[in-house]
Amino acid sequence: MMENTVTHAEKYFGQLCSLLAAYTRKTARLRDTADRLVLQLIDLASTEGPEMRATLRDLAEDLAKVQDYRQAQVERLEVKVVNPLKLYGAQIKQTRAEIKKFKRVRNNEIKQLEKLEKLRQTSPWDRQTISQAETSVQKASGDTGRTTHQLEEMVDTFQKQKLEDLRKMFSDFVTVELVFHAKAVEVYSSAFQTLENCDLERDLEDFRARMRGVYGRHYDARLLTDPTPSAAVPWSLSGQSAQSAIQSHRKEEEVSEDDSGEEDLEEGPGGWGRRPTSRTRAPRSEH
Repeated sequence: MMENTVTHAEKYFGQLCSLLAAYTRKTARLRDTADRLVLQLIDLASTEGPEMRATLRDLAEDLAKVQDYRQAQVERLEVKVVNPLKLYGAQIKQTRAEIKKFKRVRNNEIKQLEKLEKLRQTSPWDRQTISQAETSVQKASGDTGRTTHQLEEMVDTFQKQKLEDLRKMFSDFVTVELVFHAKAVEVYSSAFQTLENCDLERDLEDFRARMRGVYGRHYDARLLTDPTPSAAVPWSLSGQSAQSAIQSHRKEEEVSEDDSGEEDLEEGPGGWGRRPTSRTRAPRSEH
């Protein structure tokens, strides 16, 4: 029973140590991956509008806080859970060595008893040899008793310490996880509220305004470079509006030509001649 206690402890504590060490390493790798995510969010924020830029930067800051908590989680798991399990290896080896010592002492007692029984059967008249064998058996029995008592105390202490350590290690494990997740929930709740408060319409309006500005500059460049007569008509006018504008322009030119003709008739050969149609006609004097 004592040997089985140590054997089971050696087997399962070794497996627990390997699994919890792997758990800690994977948590550290998750922290490193999240740090890269934070940097990526910061880079993405620089390409977005004011609202989304501020939101992504706040989110990156919150994620960075969570990774700080995760770093503390990794350190605490290493100190409070993994390292104590590693120390159990030496303690198990010491207990197993005591069990081997007990086996040697017990085997010696069995050997002395067998020798005594053989002498009693083969040489019952040799009282001196039998007496020496009986003395050896008594000594071996005393050694076995003492060793058994010591081993029982050692294994009892080992089992008690093992149970206490199991409870403490997993209590520490759960506490570390609780502290991390409690702080993470607080930060993630703030991050969720930040995302909910992001004004997407404001960024969309800003995007549309900038897009219209780009198209407006492109149209101005077309006005300067396009030699066709249609460039004089704004592209935003409908076909009917453009036709009305052209007809109005032609009427103005006809009125100007009529007025210029009247001036030429009134002033006669001694007048000023025909004025350019692009200037405003001066009123005639009344005398």
